[in-house]
Amino acid sequence: MIALEVKQRRLLGILALVIAGVLGFTLAKVTTKPAPSGMESRPGSTQEPASPTKLDVDESHLAAVGIELETVTPGNLSAEIRAPATVSSTPDAEAIVTAHATGTVVTIQKALGEAVRARETLARVESREAAAIAAERDVAVSKAALARSVMERERGLYEQHVTPRQDFEAAQAQLIAAESEERRARAAAADAHVAQDGRSIQIVSPISGHITAAAARLGAFVQADTELFRITDPTRLQIEASVTATDATRIASGDPALVRYGSRKPMDAVVRSVTAAINEETRAATVVLSLSSPLRTAFASNGPADGVSSPESPPAPGELVQVVIKPRTSAPTGFVIPEDAIQRIEGRDVVFVRTSSGFRVQPVVVGSRSAGRASILSGLGASDSIATRNAFFLKAELGKGAEGDEE
Repeated sequence: MIALEVKQRRLLGILALVIAGVLGFTLAKVTTKPAPSGMESRPGSTQEPASPTKLDVDESHLAAVGIELETVTPGNLSAEIRAPATVSSTPDAEAIVTAHATGTVVTIQKALGEAVRARETLARVESREAAAIAAERDVAVSKAALARSVMERERGLYEQHVTPRQDFEAAQAQLIAAESEERRARAAAADAHVAQDGRSIQIVSPISGHITAAAARLGAFVQADTELFRITDPTRLQIEASVTATDATRIASGDPALVRYGSRKPMDAVVRSVTAAINEETRAATVVLSLSSPLRTAFASNGPADGVSSPESPPAPGELVQVVIKPRTSAPTGFVIPEDAIQRIEGRDVVFVRTSSGFRVQPVVVGSRSAGRASILSGLGASDSIATRNAFFLKAELGKGAEGDEE
């Protein structure tokens, strides 16, 4: 009995010690205050510095490394229509120059590939038709001059009451007929481009451009409808894209688009028309796009057109390109930007937003990606201007700045 009581006392003592230990630990945890936040980062700590969020870049540096800027606009990547396309000349950008008269080619002043201006002489054809047209013009001019002289004489005699009124009126009628014939003969000579020698016709270019075909041969006898030259204006282009019948119903005139060709900068375009019929062979509809801004190229022999030259050579007629059409009926779901603009820094997707002194690093949330373009769900505003092409140079500069700060 005594042993049992001793054993019970020991168990009660052990239990009391356990309860006391638990209560003491709980009380210490509740009453202990957290360390001040300033103690977490001490001068001797080994925490890595954050990467810089701003980058000062001079404007001249952007041009030197080829960094391009683009203003962010709302879009819907899933609604964009991508299609293969072909570059062609607009209907008024190509001209076929014929001989205009039967005769012999006596001079050739322009060769294949040369630049020409509108109404510039390309060659000369000596022809009997030219001589006949020139003779008719000269005769008409002489008759009109004689009719004017007779008219003035009859006017004076009539005013002096020497001749009757009907003689004066007859002279007036003859003058009107002679002047009408003179105008007709002069217009015929001008339309035929009769040269000043009166026996040859000048072959002139109706448009400015480059000679893409030259069939004229010195001394060759040609007919009036013989093609001698073909002129093409490389600055007036249109894009013909092939889309499915389903996509064609979503496209309307005025829809914006981008034209991509090779590694060159994409060009802005706009939908001009959509064919209503489907091609029986390809089962596709044709969408015709016009470039938003006219191209300008430098003509080698006459200097640049309008004093401005294009920074990059435009696509040539017949070249294959890719178009991205953005139907305006599609509701925007974010911002669509070139995938080149997105850079990876410290495990985050960022873009470089233009500021007054350079760029700021802007984290973004990227949605879907397709065909070199990406959908941005958040992080950008509609008026932001971002670096697109060659943006990785800015990432490299940012890395240099971070290394300099560590040193």
